[in-house]
Amino acid sequence: MNNEDNSAETKWPDGEGPVRHEASPADDETFIVDVSGFEGPMDLLLELARHHKIDLSQISILALVEQYLAFIDQARQRRLEIAADYLVMAAWLAYLKSRLLLPRVPGDEEAPAEDLAAQLSFRLQKLQAMREAAARLMSRDRLGRDVFDRGEPEKLAFDTKIEYADNLIDLLKAYTERRQKRARHNTYTVKRIKAWTIKDARQLLERLVGRMDDWGSLDTWLAEYFGTPEGRTTVIASSFTASLELAREGVIEIRQERAFEPIYMRRRVSAA
Repeated sequence: MNNEDNSAETKWPDGEGPVRHEASPADDETFIVDVSGFEGPMDLLLELARHHKIDLSQISILALVEQYLAFIDQARQRRLEIAADYLVMAAWLAYLKSRLLLPRVPGDEEAPAEDLAAQLSFRLQKLQAMREAAARLMSRDRLGRDVFDRGEPEKLAFDTKIEYADNLIDLLKAYTERRQKRARHNTYTVKRIKAWTIKDARQLLERLVGRMDDWGSLDTWLAEYFGTPEGRTTVIASSFTASLELAREGVIEIRQERAFEPIYMRRRVSAA
């Protein structure tokens, strides 16, 4: 590239003149291109080239590179990510012009230069959308800088004191109701005790009469038939009643020294 390339004017279709872009405050972070009669953002340059408003083959790549380097030097002092974004765009633009200048080789499978320009324009639009989204995120309030969490709640200690308003009568009444409820649910089953009848006791004593040669207590004669403590009571009661009948009939004799003393009995001698 030489100075003549720098001064080359872009050919405009339909007699249109050079394009000038009015700068705005937002253009501080935008790469403004001023080459061959065009002055404006690079994305606008690509859009015009796509619609055949500008002939990219007439644009000076040397001038574009010089402007780009100057822009990078300024952008690096402000925001490094802007320089990286436009580095990709400038490389695409240089590649695009090389495709326009070189003759198309038959059988070349690469995309036409017009399609490459469209792809670059689409990338610029995506880049702009991402920058706007990042700006919106950065403008939001930040936790710890603009807004803060609520402080930790104060720990309170609770002292529980129970006071009873009932008196002793109420306490006894509640206890009684409680006992009655529990009693309704408890069922007591009386265990049936095997009782000796007087008939059974008489038959036993009649069998023992043959051995009653001398006085012996009633408990001694019946000891082997007591079994359980519950059975002892019914055996003694029935046997005592049966012994009274035998004594009345003259089969045995009964004697007792005093009240609540053991009862003795023996076979009646005359009954032998």
